[in-house]
Amino acid sequence: MTTYAVKRSLPGITMDQLGAAQKAAIDTCNQLTKEGTEVKYIRSNFYPGDSSCTCLFEAVNEDAVKTVNEKASIPFDEITEVLDLLP
Repeated sequence: MTTYAVKRSLPGITMDQLGAAQKAAIDTCNQLTKEGTEVKYIRSNFYPGDSSCTCLFEAVNEDAVKTVNEKASIPFDEITEVLDLLP
């Protein structure tokens, strides 16, 4: 599977809202995977200085990641294929 970064601007978001968005992404990934579209939430990084966020997903394609975010009603600016470099 390929790793994708989802970039977001989330001005005014609270930590509770951020947690709810994360849960919605995870739940939607699980639902889509059960339905036959393999997609997995990996993790998120939130940057409080400018209220931006980057979320990483593994998926069969970019459309699967887009579908997760649209179904979970989480706004996003861009989806980009990335290399997740782990130590």
